[in-house]
Amino acid sequence: MTDERIRVVERGYDALADRFLEWAARVEGDPRARLVERFMEGLPDGAAVVDLGCGAGVPTTARMAERLAVTGVDVSAEQLRRARALVPEARFVRADMTAFDPGRESVDGVTACYSLTHLPADHQPAMLRRIAGWLRPGGLVLASLGTGGGDWSGEWLGVPMFFSSIEPDAARAALTEAGLGIELDETVTIHEPEGDATFLWLLATR
Repeated sequence: MTDERIRVVERGYDALADRFLEWAARVEGDPRARLVERFMEGLPDGAAVVDLGCGAGVPTTARMAERLAVTGVDVSAEQLRRARALVPEARFVRADMTAFDPGRESVDGVTACYSLTHLPADHQPAMLRRIAGWLRPGGLVLASLGTGGGDWSGEWLGVPMFFSSIEPDAARAALTEAGLGIELDETVTIHEPEGDATFLWLLATR
């Protein structure tokens, strides 16, 4: 059964609809586009990748779908409705990422941009280990995580929302203990309309 905290996220993104894209367009200093390009550089054309927490499919799923075989995964039916219209060349699956399973060593890459922070902290190390298990040899994962450690629940963009983060060293350890090598490790502060937010970005390879 899905954790109620994840249900809060699901309902929140269903309610946010197009407002979220408008908000995201006002974020400054976001390294996502640059790091997704770095991720793509390590994969051949047609590689099978999973975009966890794909939302409405832009910008990450759309960019990757230009030359990769992308499966977008999200818990929000309303966001996926938009994703299917905006990125028709990708495949989309509605699922709680903690229940999604493409199979062991079944994909060449996984991205999780600003999505793992919606999982309870006690789920995040296991999720990173599961992602590592999905990768074929030479596969890549690009993930962003919080840096503060702990849970936050409250109103965000006018809807109830849940965020959580683990300590950065715990995130690094989850990947390295699963047999991955960390190729990029960046801590970046972005400027959201409401204030600054700091994220840990990791790119790792099997």
